[in-house]
Amino acid sequence: MAHTLSSGAPRAASASARLDAPGIAEARRQLAACFRLAALNGFEEGVCNHFSAMVPGHDDLFFVNPYGYAFGEITASRLLICDFDGNVIDGEGEPEATAFYIHARVHKLMPRVKAAFHTHMPNATALCLLDGPPLLWLGQTSLKFYGRTAVDEDYNGLALDNAEGDRIARTMGDADILFLKNHGVMVAGATIAEAWDDLYYLERAAEVQLRAMSANRPLKPVPHEIAQRTYEQMRAGDAESARAHLASGMRQLRARGIDFEA
Repeated sequence: MAHTLSSGAPRAASASARLDAPGIAEARRQLAACFRLAALNGFEEGVCNHFSAMVPGHDDLFFVNPYGYAFGEITASRLLICDFDGNVIDGEGEPEATAFYIHARVHKLMPRVKAAFHTHMPNATALCLLDGPPLLWLGQTSLKFYGRTAVDEDYNGLALDNAEGDRIARTMGDADILFLKNHGVMVAGATIAEAWDDLYYLERAAEVQLRAMSANRPLKPVPHEIAQRTYEQMRAGDAESARAHLASGMRQLRARGIDFEA
């Protein structure tokens, strides 16, 4: 199912000299933790899904996972650093082709997106296989995403060129969550922690919605005014809550002896 990227481009010989700042090292650890947490929660699909994050202090470089490794194998040092032209600046291996063409274009065209997580996690993806709106405004968890979602109705096969990456970026627009019909989801965050927080709660909201739908009883939506007010209440503390959520996850990984920081 995967295609590797064959850019043939050279690596930057002096990359390590400018990519070892403390902030960059911490971003590596945070992103690696997100991979491990996603694996523990069943969000991955083989070696085919991908997370990326902009390298702090560099507006043209991003972290991404190398092709061939499951989420549960990712460590901080295993992450690649790539530029928008497909060059691997730091790290061993290469990104899976669709990972590059989606993430490079999203980050280049949408500077607000500092972290972009793409998964085929089962419950959110199941909503992408249904006709009509994917996420319904039924429960409190779903209201975290009220007014923040977009839907790509036009599945177009694998993203194997810049044009498809550009199309996905355009479709996402100002949204933070993109439901890719017949495909999966993309979560865009202003920080790694916020992307992880949204990814986690998106799957939980989708799971609860599917359970409610399976009861074959009428669904009870939340009225617009209450949904909007609840979203605003949540959004006020979202960044702080996301930081706490990721920090908690990192502590739990360490307590389990999962070495994501190497």
